[in-house]
Amino acid sequence: MRLSGADIIVRTLIEQGCRVVFGYPGGQIINVYDSLYKYSNEIEHILTAHEQGAAHAADGYARATGRVGVVISTSGPGATNLVTGIATAYLDSVPLVAITGNVSTTQIGYDSFQEIDITGITLPITKHNYFVNHVEQLADTVRDAFALAQSGRPGPVLIDVPKDVQVAMTDYSPAPPALPEERQAAKGVRIFEAAEYINASRKPFIYFGGGMITSGARDEVLALAEKIDAPIGCSMMGISGVPTDHPRFLGMQGMHGHYASSMAMHHADCIIALGVRFNDRVTGNREKFAKNAKIVHIDIDGSELSKTVNEVRGLRADVKLTLDRLLPLIEKTEHPDWQAEIAQLRREEAENADNREGMTPRRVIETLNRHLDADTPVATDVGQHQMWAAQYLNFRNSRRFISSGGLGTMGFGMGGAIGASYGTGQRTVLVTGDGSFGMCLNEMATAVTYNVPLVILIMNNGVLGMVRQWQTLFFDKHYSNTVLDRKTDFVKLAEAFGAKGEAVSDLASLDEALGRAFQSEGPYLIDCAIDKDEFVLPMLPPGGSMDDIIIKVGG
Repeated sequence: MRLSGADIIVRTLIEQGCRVVFGYPGGQIINVYDSLYKYSNEIEHILTAHEQGAAHAADGYARATGRVGVVISTSGPGATNLVTGIATAYLDSVPLVAITGNVSTTQIGYDSFQEIDITGITLPITKHNYFVNHVEQLADTVRDAFALAQSGRPGPVLIDVPKDVQVAMTDYSPAPPALPEERQAAKGVRIFEAAEYINASRKPFIYFGGGMITSGARDEVLALAEKIDAPIGCSMMGISGVPTDHPRFLGMQGMHGHYASSMAMHHADCIIALGVRFNDRVTGNREKFAKNAKIVHIDIDGSELSKTVNEVRGLRADVKLTLDRLLPLIEKTEHPDWQAEIAQLRREEAENADNREGMTPRRVIETLNRHLDADTPVATDVGQHQMWAAQYLNFRNSRRFISSGGLGTMGFGMGGAIGASYGTGQRTVLVTGDGSFGMCLNEMATAVTYNVPLVILIMNNGVLGMVRQWQTLFFDKHYSNTVLDRKTDFVKLAEAFGAKGEAVSDLASLDEALGRAFQSEGPYLIDCAIDKDEFVLPMLPPGGSMDDIIIKVGG
């Protein structure tokens, strides 16, 4: 059949299994929006308040489902407004396809109205991007983008389509959904060498990240831990990869990770790293990181092997498939001395835990936990509230922690929560701070318009808490531009958007408010007051190692 380029874009999205897209229209993408109107019974478009919110929504959809998220925008400022969202997806390995319109090919290079070289701008933050010159290339380009976004280490792909290519006609033939590249296990000799290192270990530690979740290797990780009698820790991107209450799970490791998890990794003699990076938040001072550990690193992205630490054995391969081959080679063993050391670390963590009563961050998150079920996605923005959520939230199922890790994007939360809710069909919680929420509160309009079931919990301390914490500890309490001193009434703001809201100042009121929020049909905002001087602990000081970890301020 003969179709316009715009119709081909939409028809190809539908053939790829895409049933919801997020975006914002404009002059150079209007033909695609006309096609979305024609095919609205087969594909739903969610109109956000801003293109960045649309990108984050597509990202949240992809994180919660593992499927490709799709965002659409016009040229110029519409396209550049996607950049932060694309970079957020890129640094967290999220499969995303961004489709932008551009001026006609005859106008390219003439500084035409709303012309921008978006492929040049996004080259460093995409797996690949395409500028489509000819309508005949369009369908296969969309298919290739879907396959590439999901292949190997997932990530965003951008397709820029000039106006005349959207208008042009050509033949279109449907095709099956594009398949990502087949994943491979590590080769034989490397498997045997990895098994030797693991079998020789007396203090093994399993450390996983988002790549383990992408691979679907939960059962294999737990089987390995049982076989080698090892504790388990994770990066922030790995949260929800195994049940939080699993007896071997010590929690998130790193700068603001759990004490027992971070110290166990520091003292291990073998670290089995699965689909995870060793970035600065994990290692601290790299020269002092896990000095006695041999590292077996399995990752689909070979560039991560020996990138920041020198692995004894790096295996470029799929985590699940490689563990399937590795497990039969691993000897069943017990390490009572190591387990005793782990138990002591747990006791030390418990002794230094924040056990205060009242409206403390820990008690706030624990109160929230009582209202979550196994399938509830929880999105966060970025800051202290994000770390408290990472430390204290309970998860049973994978892909239920939706948060910006690598880029640390304040303003991610509302879009991410909306996308996660659409992807899962579940009521979604957004844990945010007053600073982050101020960057994305325009998406309340989206949540209300589409009656998205969101519970928005603002941990409101009136300051930019994480930066203020650094100013307290390392800058002699020079609180430069971190005291917000804003007069915004978030409850009235929610009502102005058409949502429900209430403010709380004690745990009993919070618990009751959460009960009402979880029964509400649409978005429900809770403004939860906490003290401005609350800290996220433990904390690694800048340039420090695990030997310098701060457990208590002044202690």
